[in-house]
Amino acid sequence: MEMRQSPLDGKGSLIFTYPFMLNMQQADILRDICLFFNKRNEVNMKDWKKKSILFLVSQNISLFGSSIVSYAITWYITLETSSGIWMTASILCSLLPQLFISLFAGVWADRYNRKYLIMCADGFIALATLGLVIMFFEGKASLPMLMVVSAIRSVGAGVQTPAVGALLPQIVPMEKLTRINGINQTCSSLLMMVSPAVGGALLGAAGIVWAMMADVITAAMAICVMAFLKVKKPESEGVLSMWHDLKEGISYTTGHPVVSRILIFYGIAFFLITPAAFLSPLLVERIFGSEVWRLSANEIIWTAGSLAGGVYVSWKGSFKNKWLVIAVSYIGFGVTFALLGISPYFWMYLAVMFISGVFMPSLATASTVMLQEEVEEQRLGRVFSVFQIISAAVMPAGMLLFGPMADWIDIRWIMAGSGLLLALTGVFLLKHKS
Repeated sequence: MEMRQSPLDGKGSLIFTYPFMLNMQQADILRDICLFFNKRNEVNMKDWKKKSILFLVSQNISLFGSSIVSYAITWYITLETSSGIWMTASILCSLLPQLFISLFAGVWADRYNRKYLIMCADGFIALATLGLVIMFFEGKASLPMLMVVSAIRSVGAGVQTPAVGALLPQIVPMEKLTRINGINQTCSSLLMMVSPAVGGALLGAAGIVWAMMADVITAAMAICVMAFLKVKKPESEGVLSMWHDLKEGISYTTGHPVVSRILIFYGIAFFLITPAAFLSPLLVERIFGSEVWRLSANEIIWTAGSLAGGVYVSWKGSFKNKWLVIAVSYIGFGVTFALLGISPYFWMYLAVMFISGVFMPSLATASTVMLQEEVEEQRLGRVFSVFQIISAAVMPAGMLLFGPMADWIDIRWIMAGSGLLLALTGVFLLKHKS
């Protein structure tokens, strides 16, 4: 990590170094300057709490609506087709556009005001969803059209994600990042525990149209809340070309010893997480039953575990050894994913799913905070975009393999095998974490 020059010491006090002794008048002037800047810094430290609340409220409102639509689309396709091929197509449409737009979204997040990027992306996603709602009302909607709108929504998410990841360190003191990220994970888990139930209720009682309308409404609310957040444009490094910015961001990410290491294991883990992340609805439908309540329970229990894990992270406040946390989380994920594949009863499956969810906030927080601590603010957008590119690339690659495979191999064996490999990845990282 490059050390950034700052006139402030660790306590927020200005540091001045002079090669000569000060006379009394100069000392008085210097004292007044220090008091002025320290007072201004205290005001800024009070502001970060208000800004954090606005940011968390806005993003979790947006997440709530997006989650409802995501679950509704997944279940709609599952119940309409029961096909691994269609599920693969849905995942590809949801992730591949992010892969391509992320090449530029990270640069935008480092060049332009991240607040406005987030607001515009939310509005873009809401308009695409509203267009699909109108098509359903007119009877013109179809599965291919659903894929198209999923791809359009993915573009908006691709622009939004790097900006969200880079904005938080801009408004939160470094020593508070773990706690705020933990609170964010807790709030997200709580809403995602509710959203499957809401999505299932809307899908079962009113159809997919009203499930999608929820996203339009929550996006409008999120934009209104975000409008009150005051955030400055990131400091520019004076780069002339966007392509230069892009290449510099990729070079920095791959050349940084800590960031590149996180990136490698991140890619491996996301590839192996793919079956559990996207094929679990098919497993539930094929093995335990096709009732909507089972699909809802599958997601609710996972997010209940994530909620419990998020509460722990918020209480913990910080992780001294983040590599250890990441490695143990991989092992925990791997073991529980393998157990999902061999659970003979639905209640047992749900119990394992709950335990699996507990590891998510620790993994997400440790990885995110490590990046936020290691990377300079003016490069954060590009670094987060590279990570988004990796997730948007390896998960479709995983679905291209595991999706069709699920139509001719027992999906339980796929889940167990990928879980075992993920656990071994965690063991390897545990032995080589230094």
